[in-house]
Amino acid sequence: MPLRETLARVDADLAAGRVPVARQRLRGLVSSFPCDLTLRRRLAEVYRLYGDAAEAGRWMFLEEDRTADETAAFEARYGSAGRRMKALAWRGPEALAATSFAERQLAALRTACAEELGQPVDWDDPATYGKGREQNEDEPSGPWTVGGVLAGAGCLVAVLAFLAIWVNGLVDLFD
Repeated sequence: MPLRETLARVDADLAAGRVPVARQRLRGLVSSFPCDLTLRRRLAEVYRLYGDAAEAGRWMFLEEDRTADETAAFEARYGSAGRRMKALAWRGPEALAATSFAERQLAALRTACAEELGQPVDWDDPATYGKGREQNEDEPSGPWTVGGVLAGAGCLVAVLAFLAIWVNGLVDLFD
């Protein structure tokens, strides 16, 4: 789907309150057009609707008018330079950045990652900043949350209930 059409759908989704759908569309666009800072900014705006400062900071990281709180939240969630490189989902050389600020940010992050790992790293080769691959980009780097534990427990209960019903059905079948 063309960029303009997808952005029109994002606008329609937001107007209709379908924020998760708009977020997914924008994530797809950023994946397809990683050098487009406007798309990154729009995605940050959507994450602000969720109240997720770390993700807003992630997608505003290359913008000069980013907020310090969001940037700090992003850096805390993605603790290493390698994880931040992976999270930014940039592809290509820094020279593709639309602004000199973004270019400097990308170069500084790549340099920090190379220093952390003791080897050269390349935006186009995530294997070179492999320590960033240790955790899914959407997972918080902190400890377990109450919500996460409850969600996991709920899933376990649902699976056990399903198995109990299934086993009872098998027992009835053979009786």
